[in-house]
Amino acid sequence: MIDEITHISNPHLIMKIAFFETSPSDQDYLSRMLTEHELFFSAEPLTEKNAPHAGSYEIISVFIYSAVNHSVIEQLKNVRLIATRSTGFDHIDIAVCREKNIAVSNVPHYGENTVAEHTFALILALSRNVHKSYARGLKEDFSIDGLMGFDLKDKTLGVIGTGHIGLHVIRIAKGFGMHVIASDVYHDIFLSEILHYRYAPLDEVLAQADIVTLHVPYNEHTHHLINRKNIKKIKKGGLLINTSRGGIVDTEALIEALDDHSLSGAGLDVLEGEEHIKEENQCLHENCGPTQARQIKQNHNLLSRDNVVFTPHIGFYSEEALRRILDTTLQNITRFTLGKIENPVSLS
Repeated sequence: MIDEITHISNPHLIMKIAFFETSPSDQDYLSRMLTEHELFFSAEPLTEKNAPHAGSYEIISVFIYSAVNHSVIEQLKNVRLIATRSTGFDHIDIAVCREKNIAVSNVPHYGENTVAEHTFALILALSRNVHKSYARGLKEDFSIDGLMGFDLKDKTLGVIGTGHIGLHVIRIAKGFGMHVIASDVYHDIFLSEILHYRYAPLDEVLAQADIVTLHVPYNEHTHHLINRKNIKKIKKGGLLINTSRGGIVDTEALIEALDDHSLSGAGLDVLEGEEHIKEENQCLHENCGPTQARQIKQNHNLLSRDNVVFTPHIGFYSEEALRRILDTTLQNITRFTLGKIENPVSLS
């Protein structure tokens, strides 16, 4: 989607662009593609501390660990575009950006197959005890006791969210010979007939699925979508997979469900409060807030279990997906310098 914008008075001029959360390879690629502009790169997220410097730029680009909240945006005096290198934009206060006449763009499509493939990597690690076998092998224990897995064929996969990623998950599931039941606000009946799955209310999906996988965006409506009230409705011994956002699952409810064995395992690429894990060393030397300290403790509880498979938010992290992210971001920035905005983010 492309919208006209009016706050670039002189398109084609050299612009000041700041990129945060970038790797050396990102920096090399972006530098080669944006030779006509003045660039700044940082490996760190955008924060209140470095926001004053960022405010001297006209365009900033961030990833998901930059908390672009009201206090940060207030310091972005010259910024006219925030280009997030992600599909989700819950880390950006869109309402404040609108008030400040700052456009926001995202990368709506880059990793449908990438995240879907990672979803099945987590499922298979649990269903065939891959991680448990590997851990035993490191201890030179090659027994197979307790390592019996189960087939995916003829099992029921519950897909919560049938957007681009969820639909790709369904396609893969059909390749394994699985049955699929899905929950979403919007029902695409045509695709459900083509891909042979059916829609049902959330509680019914939880009750019937052997494996539940989450593919909804994170917002006020999906915060703790899986919670104490409904997690026990998942079929006894089922698996829960989350490659979306950590806050969609109530961590305390998940721990309780694993403790009482109503869930037999969880595959997680995201954790509630995962940003605090990166700050844990700092927490050892400073006073942490109660919420931050609780989330760190809960996440340690989860990660210490042999029926939990965790990857550090790398579902999107393939060579091909990263290139698509950068190319779309470059396209968003280039179009903005020409007086248009591509892939605009809105509140609705």
